[in-house]
Amino acid sequence: MYISDPITLVLSVILFLFVALFLFGQKRSVNNLPPGPRPLPIIGNLHLLDLERPYRTLHKLSKKYGPVYTIQLGVEKVVVLCGCDAVKDALVNHAEEFSGRHKIPIFHNTLKGHGLIFAYDDNWKVMRRFALSTLRDFGMGKETIENTIVEESNFLVQKFRSYKGEPFDNTVIMNAAAANVIVSILLSKRFDYEDPTIAKLLKYNNDNVKLIGSPMGMLYNAYPSVMHWCSGIQRKVAKNVEDMHVFLRETFTNHRKELDVNDQRNLIDTFLVKQQEEKPNPKLYFTNENLTMLVNDLFAAGMETTSTTLRWGLLLMMKYPEIQSKVQSEIEKVIGLAEPKITYRKQMPYTDAVLHEIQRFGNILPTNLSHATTQDVNFRGYLIPKDTQVIPLLTSVLNDKEHFIKADEFYPEHFLDSSGNFVRKDAFMPFSAGKRSCAGESLAKMELFIFFTRLLQNFTFKAPPGATIDLSPSLGFTCAPLPHKICAIPRT
Repeated sequence: MYISDPITLVLSVILFLFVALFLFGQKRSVNNLPPGPRPLPIIGNLHLLDLERPYRTLHKLSKKYGPVYTIQLGVEKVVVLCGCDAVKDALVNHAEEFSGRHKIPIFHNTLKGHGLIFAYDDNWKVMRRFALSTLRDFGMGKETIENTIVEESNFLVQKFRSYKGEPFDNTVIMNAAAANVIVSILLSKRFDYEDPTIAKLLKYNNDNVKLIGSPMGMLYNAYPSVMHWCSGIQRKVAKNVEDMHVFLRETFTNHRKELDVNDQRNLIDTFLVKQQEEKPNPKLYFTNENLTMLVNDLFAAGMETTSTTLRWGLLLMMKYPEIQSKVQSEIEKVIGLAEPKITYRKQMPYTDAVLHEIQRFGNILPTNLSHATTQDVNFRGYLIPKDTQVIPLLTSVLNDKEHFIKADEFYPEHFLDSSGNFVRKDAFMPFSAGKRSCAGESLAKMELFIFFTRLLQNFTFKAPPGATIDLSPSLGFTCAPLPHKICAIPRT
């Protein structure tokens, strides 16, 4: 944590009151935005937020101000969308108007709108089309990538078995297993779990997840011009990004030397071919900068959320052994000792429900990535100006009590009917929705099913003797489990 005590936070806010005074009043008041709490000068509504877990405060405020409200973070007015109906209405029914990406200060100077996740305007549209089509070409949702996931699940089982039932931390192992699937598409490569290269890449990403989700990260985004001079957080984030990019650029150099336009081995090869084809055009999208950031984005997104979800899954199985036993019984009935395949999923409603509930309860990306309006938009009786930051609060959707009767509990029956059949829910939105939804959703779903069933097919997961299972999330931009150890007891 980067603000270690309340006194430091108070002193930081006082500093902002003096140094950032000139900022106040520069943005015109917007009288037709949705209602919200009355802001204070300079700090806006920051004093209301739990800076360690702001999504909780944002959700709570919707109880008073409604599903669409305005909050002021520093000097910037932000529209917050809460609950399934409001979020779906904006992202699906008004998809184009809410498809912009807010320029997050802590990233903007480093990323400059390149890549996919933090890109905007036409560059984002071109990169997303390319990413989706190329991921499909290299097997996303097809048998080819399924075989890769099954193979990786076997490596994972072998690694877990090596601990012989003794306690171990599974964070790096799960990170690396999920990373290897996306790396196979990006680089045609697989890393051993102990490989120092993958360890470094994972560290860059995991450090930045913690940094940008810290209280200091939030304050930087509220006061970038001030925090740039009095905080080192942006420099730490930029260094991690640059170190990652150094590795990627070296990789691209090797790919250029070996490039064969008639034998495109992976996404990087396909991008380099596009780059050659585009050269005569005056406006370039397939640039080196976009290649670096696109691969960075796909690696981070393909690794972080999937591995974190799986870690939640194993922790929850340890917490609820009766649920773990039911999943294992279904695995035995449908799959037996065979290798899991995605086609089994329709025959396994209970396991499917458990996986959905792991994603819902895990709440991996509670605040979502901030959107921005692409034009002035009339939405539910309010006029939201172009370029307004919008937070479609995913935690409010996944915990919407109109859709999940035991929203605060881990309850797989949320996704089952009275006959035990699997039931889809509109409020199941862990991948977001609309034009900015996760590009690798189908790949993630395949990974989650195969990895989860393969592990429970081979092991029963228990807490180490005397350990307490804590389901509180750790601090960071994503909600990961707190550090813990697991015991994987072989079943065969």
